[in-house]
Amino acid sequence: MTQSIGPRAPHRPTHNTSHSTSQSTATGFAFTFTGAELIALGSGALWWQAESLLCVSDLHLGKSMRFARTGGASLPPYQTQATLLKLETDLEATGATTVVCLGDSFDDRRAVGELAEQDRVWITRLQAGRRWIWIEGNHDPGPLDIGGTHRANLSCGALFFHHVAALEQSGEISGHYHPKIHLKTAAGRVSRSCFLHDTARVILPAYGAYTGGLDLGHSIFQTLMGPGTLAILTGKTPRPVPMPR
Repeated sequence: MTQSIGPRAPHRPTHNTSHSTSQSTATGFAFTFTGAELIALGSGALWWQAESLLCVSDLHLGKSMRFARTGGASLPPYQTQATLLKLETDLEATGATTVVCLGDSFDDRRAVGELAEQDRVWITRLQAGRRWIWIEGNHDPGPLDIGGTHRANLSCGALFFHHVAALEQSGEISGHYHPKIHLKTAAGRVSRSCFLHDTARVILPAYGAYTGGLDLGHSIFQTLMGPGTLAILTGKTPRPVPMPR
């Protein structure tokens, strides 16, 4: 039987897998990674309660504006607002005092200047009273005029936060690849964004609305992720499944 907990509740993993101690919960999947007790939330955010740290990746704010500007496919105009609302909901639920955005927070460097004033104010309000760290990504390299601290990477305890996973790095938390799993169910074939977790790294799903994803069958995941990797599905009740090989 699983134990239902909220993001604020302490989590005490109770059983072993091949690569970590872990526990399913109603609101997230709790696991221990290099000594840190983490929760993969159904939203796609990673919650580290001991550090009051919420980590999200690949918000791609301004994606719909960039597509409109460059003649790409039409996306709903409220993509940025939908992403910020989800982030605000997670911040209220967890009470996080540190936020780490793992890169590609903006769909390109022009997206910051094109933010609607109300969205810029919204971000400023979310930042108020919090340590807010923007990790640079391939879409948004370098400092941006949006407040917070801008860094290439961040070390916190045994964890290393950066945008793109590297084979030589351990204890890393990254994003970039937008992992997505396809499963056959009784109701038919379903597709779901997911976290990936093994002994060396955690790869976060894309947090932004309408960001798409890369199937786990792609060679990059087969190369990066070791034996016993779990794919932790996002959604109302996150659950782990073995990563397909």
